[in-house]
Amino acid sequence: MNNTNMPKKNRGCFRNSCLGLIIIVVLLCGAVFWALRSSHTVPDRFVLSIPLGGSISEIRHESSSLPFVSSRESLSLQELLFIFDHAATDDRVKEVLLDIGGLQATPAKIVELRQAIEKVRRGGKKVTAFLHSAEDKEYLLATACDSIILERGSFLLLDGLKAETLFYTAPLEKLGITIQAAQWKKYKSGIEPFVLKESSKESLEEANALLDEVFDDYIAYVSKRRGISRDALTAIMNNEPLMSAKRAQALKLVDGTASSWELQRALTRKISGKDMTSENDVFVRAGQYRSSVEWPLKADSNENIAVITLSGMIVRSAVGGASEMSEGVDIETLKNSLDAALENKNVKALVLRIDSPGGDALASADMLQMLDSAAVKKPLVVSMSGVAASGGYMAALAGKTIYAQPLTITGSIGVYALKPNIKGLAEKFGLGRTVVTRGRYADANTLFKPLEGDAYNKFVAASGEVYYDFIGKVATSRKMSLEQVDSVAGGRVWTGSRAIKAGLVDRTGGLFDAIHAAQLLAKIDPQKHPGLLLYPAQKTWWEFLLQGSDTGLAERISAAIKKQLMHEIIPAKQFSSMEAYYEMLTLSGQLHMLAVMPCEIIIH
Repeated sequence: MNNTNMPKKNRGCFRNSCLGLIIIVVLLCGAVFWALRSSHTVPDRFVLSIPLGGSISEIRHESSSLPFVSSRESLSLQELLFIFDHAATDDRVKEVLLDIGGLQATPAKIVELRQAIEKVRRGGKKVTAFLHSAEDKEYLLATACDSIILERGSFLLLDGLKAETLFYTAPLEKLGITIQAAQWKKYKSGIEPFVLKESSKESLEEANALLDEVFDDYIAYVSKRRGISRDALTAIMNNEPLMSAKRAQALKLVDGTASSWELQRALTRKISGKDMTSENDVFVRAGQYRSSVEWPLKADSNENIAVITLSGMIVRSAVGGASEMSEGVDIETLKNSLDAALENKNVKALVLRIDSPGGDALASADMLQMLDSAAVKKPLVVSMSGVAASGGYMAALAGKTIYAQPLTITGSIGVYALKPNIKGLAEKFGLGRTVVTRGRYADANTLFKPLEGDAYNKFVAASGEVYYDFIGKVATSRKMSLEQVDSVAGGRVWTGSRAIKAGLVDRTGGLFDAIHAAQLLAKIDPQKHPGLLLYPAQKTWWEFLLQGSDTGLAERISAAIKKQLMHEIIPAKQFSSMEAYYEMLTLSGQLHMLAVMPCEIIIH
């Protein structure tokens, strides 16, 4: 019988199952290599080299855990805090070198890093900052160190701080797009870029208040650390903001200039007494050091504290939309973290670490409900990081005690809703439509026309209901009257220090202060160091590939590599919290009730 015309069976090793097996074998080999490479011990005497650059996210992305794909993602804030804490008491660490360049961080994160550096210095370790061409934020952090070395041939730019808002109303109108908004209340200025052409007086009031406080901290800290008067430092900013490395040294802003090679050579001879060679490497990189210590902290107790982090935009679901490209937290992620911490009998207390501008108002309310329930079972203390505002502040209401840094951005207790209208755009392109409806409001929430009459009134009223529910939650948690809450709410933004005076925050402090408070509430022996469990748990690349999913192995590998490459090409912080949510809004065309911070404060 002639079989030449019959379909041939798929032979060879390129069927889906075999291809998956090949990929697994390759990944396993890579994992073994990676483990062997990173498992070697550190020397008895070394310089701990820590890079500080890029966006300082609160926690690290899962995509960074994939093998072979070398990530340039910066160390997260929590990684840095734990590394500094280990180094402060590690006798093997003789000096610490901070390689600072291209830093982007909120003022509160810079303050917490400064405090961590000061703790290392109190431990008897000399800390040196090596600056590349630096601006205000890098220099402000560097002043916490014992000495500052500016790279030879580079410059120092100290031109002060600014707040900038872009307004999209006019460009959108030219495209035939308008945005309708409901605002509760007038200080909730997140709607302004889409409905106004310049900042309102309330928005300017908030921006000026924040800049005043951040700038005062900047001038006070730098002048104290460098022994320069406040007037002299301000004069440099106003008259000579851009200076060469030599000029910066002459003005006593830095202690010296050198190339990277010269600095490494000098530190090598200081630590080892020998010239720097390939066999005489006294530098231990931060990642290598992390793998050599008990992470995140060395514990001498079987009792644990769970640190649960809310980082980024609050969304209802992590599936689809902007949340896939930007940092964020969804309801399911928080639920899984709480379940794991509550089910672990060794976990005696919870610390909720928040670095979030808020997001979906209803998702934020759901999170608060879950956190309130958890707080009944185990003591819960809140630690605010760079920002814990709007929906992020709502989540903080579950805490027995709320800690914030003096420059943490918080409050923003308010709600707004946005609804896009592309009627003009459709008319420009001659796009027509025929609509058949059942129900009075069936076509009210369409992209192709504005909300009108009762539909618009209901749109505004729904925002008001969410706002009054929000301030009711604040009143109950903070033991304030509705009138007292409303007087400090209405969308007003507060720094941590002012939020304490307003009754919205309890104490000034960082992550370790909150952990200590949780330890006392849980009645854990204060002389012992409890174990720390970090949630959401960072998945290893192996767990990521084998996690339950409807997609196949090859698809999960492809998605992971794509996500990693996107973070390499476009850093996550380029998709700011506000941009991510506005992208979701414009792509979906749906109404979104937002409890989100109206702006972001970054020292440039």
